[in-house]
Formats: sequence, C-alpha cells, structure tokens
Amino acid sequence: MVWRQWGSGPVVVLLHGGFGSWNHWCRNIVALSREFSVIAPDLPGLGDSDRPGDPGTAEHLADILVTGLEQILDPDQTFHLGCFSFGAVPGSLVAVEFGERIRSFTLVGAAGFGPRERPTDGLVRIMPDMDEPSRRAAARNNLEVLMFSDPSKVDELAVDIQLSNTQRARFRSRPYSLSDTVLRSLPQIRGRRNAIWGKEDVTAAGMLERRNAAILAADPEAEIVVMEGIGHWVQYEAADAFNSCYLEMLRRSL
Repeated sequence: MVWRQWGSGPVVVLLHGGFGSWNHWCRNIVALSREFSVIAPDLPGLGDSDRPGDPGTAEHLADILVTGLEQILDPDQTFHLGCFSFGAVPGSLVAVEFGERIRSFTLVGAAGFGPRERPTDGLVRIMPDMDEPSRRAAARNNLEVLMFSDPSKVDELAVDIQLSNTQRARFRSRPYSLSDTVLRSLPQIRGRRNAIWGKEDVTAAGMLERRNAAILAADPEAEIVVMEGIGHWVQYEAADAFNSCYLEMLRRSL
C-alpha cells in the first residue's frame, strides 16, 4: 500500500471511495492539515497501491489496512477515521478492530448499508479506443450522473481525477459497497460516530432516513449533517462547507 501524510497534530485517517484514490480528498487535506496530521492511503488495488490478490471478503481488506496502520502509528496512538463511499466498508471493520483507539468514525456518502439500486441510467462506458476529447466528455458525464448534484461544479480537475483513478483501478469494489458491513459494524465501534451526506446523493436515494436512523441507534450522540443541493462526492462539490463541518466534528472529539 501507498500511504501519504500531511501536517501534524492529532491523527485523521481518510479512506477514499471505490475506483478512487487519496485524491478523493484533495480539496480537504490542506484545511484539515492545519490542525491535524492527515493520513490518506490508496486502498488495495486502487490508485498506486498493489492489488490484494483475490481478497474475497471485506475482512481481508481490513486486515491489510490494520497491518499498515500498526506500522505507521505509534503503539496505542488514538486517531480519527473518515470514510468516503466504499471506504466505509473496510473502514468500519478497521474501526471495530482498533476499539478505544478510534476517537471518531465519520461516514461521508457512505456505502455498506445493504443492497441498493445503482444509478446506471445515463452513464457512459469509457472505451480504450476513445480519443481524448471523447474520454473527457464521458468522464464529465459520469461525474454529473453519479458524483455531483450541480453539473457546473464538475471542473477540469474533477475530470482529471476521475480519468486517472478509473484508469488505475484494478479492484472491483461494488460488491463490497452493496454489503451490509457498515450496518453490522456500527454498534461495535467505540468512538463517536458521525455522518456527512449530500442530500442529492443518488447512491443513497430513498435510503437516507433509514441509514441515519441506524447511525443514531448505534450512537445517540452521533452528529449527522445533510447538505442541501449536494451530491455523492460531497467533500469535493461543497469543499468549504464540508471542511468547516468536519473540522468542528473532529474538534468535538478531541
């Protein structure tokens, strides 16, 4: 695995989404690293990290993460864990494993709450024989369909990130995202549980109230924020609002 670190202070570990890499957090790292030591890996088989072979289970992915964190962190060091989309699936198991060392566990547009419909209408497959303008147009379209609520927020950087990440992805995360791993793990996590969602997140359409009820059932003190007019990639589309919100959550859990 490839791990990246910025800043100093209390540790925040950020896990990215499926077909992604550390750069899912690129508009958040600077703001967070002014007060925290931010650690953002590329998950196995994604970004610059090696493939995990055929992991078979989310537990195996979590074991890889636990092994890496045990090498990176000081013994008994506590940390915050923020998980975007698919990252919440192995992340929730990591949080269970580290027990009292988890200060807060924050879900961001999280998967792992059980089966759901996948919004495939309008998505365009990016083919190897496409020229560059066609590839960029397809990536932009897919971001507008799946990741953003406001198409005007899809800038050239977002397109670059989408193309770079999907091109390097060697691990299919969707079956894990459709599991109920997070739902089952939430009651076992010891740190404070929080969530940040975009209200227009198509991956949570029709399920947001149920998901939030499950989080509150596991932790009645959980803070849940739903951002109006924002889609799935909430920490990019509404970066300033997200940064302010997440920093306040982290400060309350110090």
